[in-house]
Amino acid sequence: MSSAVPKVSVGLPVYNGERFLAEAIESSLGQTYPDFELIISDNGSTDRTRDICLRYAARDARVRFLPSDVNHGASWNYCRVLEAARGPYFRWAPADDKFHQESLQACVDVLDAYPDVVLCYPQTLLINERGEMLERYEDDLDFRSPDVTARFREAIRRNRLVSAIYGLMRTDALRKTGGLHAFPGADVTLLAELTLYGRFWEIPRPLFYRRLHGAASTSLTTMEAVQEWFDPRKKDKLFLYLWTHLFKHAAGIRRAPLGLLTKLALFGVLARWSIGVRGHLVDELVEAAGKAMNRKKTTPIRQGEAGPKQPGATVVK
Repeated sequence: MSSAVPKVSVGLPVYNGERFLAEAIESSLGQTYPDFELIISDNGSTDRTRDICLRYAARDARVRFLPSDVNHGASWNYCRVLEAARGPYFRWAPADDKFHQESLQACVDVLDAYPDVVLCYPQTLLINERGEMLERYEDDLDFRSPDVTARFREAIRRNRLVSAIYGLMRTDALRKTGGLHAFPGADVTLLAELTLYGRFWEIPRPLFYRRLHGAASTSLTTMEAVQEWFDPRKKDKLFLYLWTHLFKHAAGIRRAPLGLLTKLALFGVLARWSIGVRGHLVDELVEAAGKAMNRKKTTPIRQGEAGPKQPGATVVK
């Protein structure tokens, strides 16, 4: 590992990712932009993941490998690579996706040119298990406004795959947020909070290849399964999706380095959002009360049924 501080830190969290891991690593190491480090954190894998990581760490000085003997969940692993980052710019790299070789250079150019931009991300191509293109994915999001309330309103309005979470971010701004929490949709609340620190910039080129396959986190079908993926210790905990997001959005507003009037305007945006989903908020309370009553009557087991479909629910990979 080089002693010089790189300009970019790329964090690759992985758990049992042997199938696509080598391809993902090669994608990061093959970038045309040279000044970066690749931090790979293995979250207690039981397959060949660790061997693959060790092989690349021995081969390339840009690779830093952080092993773990225990699976602490995806949230812990994502936060771990961020904590280890040394560069002023940071990007998460999923263990089953790929980036075009010019992706990093394109994002660095934007952050260098526009100090008020805190996140730069390219457009997304969806690919299958064999790496074949499925379709071009449209985020239908716009976080370019200099008005922080407009950006925040757009961020909480609708997010789906949230591919922007894999863009290049300013490390200091990202660390000032509450981070990636251990609950479903935590990428939504993180991106929403990050809009309070600056603009987002989308590069109009499909330079991120997001792989859809049966073992991806995006294929999980129940809220309980997603919750366990984020943190195995919470697999049997009651979870209120929208209520959790409401409180996390409010915490992000309180934490942001903004003036009082701006924060009041942001709380107004959040209040209007809450009114818009008030029916779902009530439904969550009713469902949670029913589950709590059932748990008192029976021995607690993992719930197999999916909760009501929540607007904006998504997961990071």
